[in-house]
Amino acid sequence: MDPTDAQTACFEAGIKFGSLYHQFAGTPVSPASADSLARAMEEAIENQPHCESVTVDVLREELAAELAESAADYTELTGRFLDVEMVINYEGTEVRTRMDMQDGYPLMRVEDVRPDD
Repeated sequence: MDPTDAQTACFEAGIKFGSLYHQFAGTPVSPASADSLARAMEEAIENQPHCESVTVDVLREELAAELAESAADYTELTGRFLDVEMVINYEGTEVRTRMDMQDGYPLMRVEDVRPDD
């Protein structure tokens, strides 16, 4: 059986999350570079097929808390510093996704699947 358009759209969302997370995890990030890194992440993922939009927010409070306990001016980017939303559109099916912290883990999930209006 061939996958439905909705299943393919969800698969595409998973590919984009994997790319976003694993391409940028470990990147040095500081309060001064947080915005430019977030924009670079958005632009990189938006280049991929079927990606309608990406919004990356670096969680500045969590970043500041991490740096308060460090002698360094930067730290490594991990999921605990990110809030990400993506919209994927495949063959008229729109998938809205999100990654944020849930019980200490950066959870990536599908929030909504619907026909594109």
